[in-house]
Amino acid sequence: VQLQASGGGLVQAGGSLRLSCEVSGLIFSRYTMGWYRETPGNQRELVAAVASGGSTDFADSVKGRSTISRDNAKNTVDLEMNKLKPEDTAVYYCAAGWDLAPMAPKFWGQGTQVTVSS
Repeated sequence: VQLQASGGGLVQAGGSLRLSCEVSGLIFSRYTMGWYRETPGNQRELVAAVASGGSTDFADSVKGRSTISRDNAKNTVDLEMNKLKPEDTAVYYCAAGWDLAPMAPKFWGQGTQVTVSS
């Protein structure tokens, strides 16, 4: 199973960013897909998840300024974040797993750094 994340980088506060994750090695349409983030000294936390049926779950900190979408034909899941804040700075990880609210991650991709400058 491989989850390949891309799209991280340096963004100014107030800007937008789109992260993309391409998945292979599993039946993508059956899995809940999610994005998590981690900062030094803190636990990895869920940012957003989308279930196989399309239901979504968002962390309160990003609710209203983020969207998560999946393309079962392309085996991809995207996270778009708007109105970025310095506290969004983190390493973001794509995950495949089960359930929703809460999601139970099973497979992880490599992280992609997002840095929001003030």
